[in-house]
Amino acid sequence: MLTLNTADLSPVQLQNYLQYAIAPRPICFASTIDLAGNINLSPFSFFNLFSTNPPVCIFSPARRVRDNTTKHTLENVLEVKECVINIIDYAMVQQTSLASTEYAKGVNEFEKAGFTMLQSALVRPPRVAEAPVQLECMVTDVIPLGDKNGAGNLVLAEIKLIHLKEEILDEEGKIDQAKIDLVARLGGDWYCRVTPDNLFKVAKPLTTLGIGIDNLPVAVRNSVVLTGNDLGMLGNIENLPSAEEIDEIQWNANVKDILDATIGDAQQRERELHELARQFLAIGNVADALKVVLL
Repeated sequence: MLTLNTADLSPVQLQNYLQYAIAPRPICFASTIDLAGNINLSPFSFFNLFSTNPPVCIFSPARRVRDNTTKHTLENVLEVKECVINIIDYAMVQQTSLASTEYAKGVNEFEKAGFTMLQSALVRPPRVAEAPVQLECMVTDVIPLGDKNGAGNLVLAEIKLIHLKEEILDEEGKIDQAKIDLVARLGGDWYCRVTPDNLFKVAKPLTTLGIGIDNLPVAVRNSVVLTGNDLGMLGNIENLPSAEEIDEIQWNANVKDILDATIGDAQQRERELHELARQFLAIGNVADALKVVLL
């Protein structure tokens, strides 16, 4: 494994390694305004949700690595402590990238990138009409992290109003993850798109106390078939199955075929049973997968 001391790397090298490694990153498309009324619109991938009560997002307009200058967004929120965080979807990504161009102060990126300004209800900066989610925010603090090239400036933005396009909602009025078509930032010129075919769920262990991987038999933990993800699913089961439940799984047709075909070959039996357990896990049948590996 390559080990790097950050003190030995230039800001450009640090930026490259970290932005490729710490990804994907959600994108804050921030609209801001200065005291003279100049509107700015710019994307930032140093961004995330940090609190629900109060609802607070943080994004960071970092000092430019090449020359240590600051961005108009930072200058604006220091003058007018308000912003709109517009969430971007795939249909907006090319225009959003265009808005990141370093136009001169006073140039309106809404116009340059072809976005529609929508008057906000509470704050002075306009919303991006095309954005599926628009968050009107009050800036409660700006925390500089340094004064050198690449240093961040944490903008703490308290969300006051949430605007949602109805087409991204489900029947209950909640955001449908498969409909919102989000994009996220990776390293360099790379982005990724959240589409239904690459969505998956992981059961949260908050409602149960999983047995843990350490309570699985050694042969299961050291399986040449089961992956770390597989073991994680098995370890999230609340209780080990009873001896009766394990015996009963032997009458499953697939299990019985394996047991009959591998008489006298324990190693092959274990491999095939673990392969079958993976098939059960793939369809979310964790309980039967655990019974199979415990045979």
